[in-house]
Amino acid sequence: MMKSWMVIGAVTLLVALGSNFFTPSDRKWFKRLRRPNWLTFEALIPVIWTVVFICGAWSAYIVWENTGSWLLMGFYLLVEILIVSYTPVMFRTRSLKIGTIIGGTGAIAGLLLALTVLSVSPWAAALLLPYLIWSPIGTYTTWEMAKLNPQDV
Repeated sequence: MMKSWMVIGAVTLLVALGSNFFTPSDRKWFKRLRRPNWLTFEALIPVIWTVVFICGAWSAYIVWENTGSWLLMGFYLLVEILIVSYTPVMFRTRSLKIGTIIGGTGAIAGLLLALTVLSVSPWAAALLLPYLIWSPIGTYTTWEMAKLNPQDV
């Protein structure tokens, strides 16, 4: 029998991999965009997202073990789908405005999730902090990029 942490980890990985469906021309579009001068940490973004996903899965595991709630697992899944939809939707639409909207929606959903699970486990809520910190930074960065690239709003 599979352990709950294995299932949660596998679902997290599969959904996260879903964000990698874009074409070379999508990637080319994004690479040519102007970036804010202060964006010096772009090489760290894959590491940041790895930490966010691991912490999110760990948080979901704690909540599952304490509640067995499919509704809460659905909430975690919704937040992860919002997170991973940012890149392929923004790339396909070539719209930084849509990326900003998705990022902001994900940040709000993540905050609501953290507040919801706080009563179940403060540790589970604390494990969502990397996302709650990173999401506004990423959303703000996209918003700033939209100002620098008005043709791609």
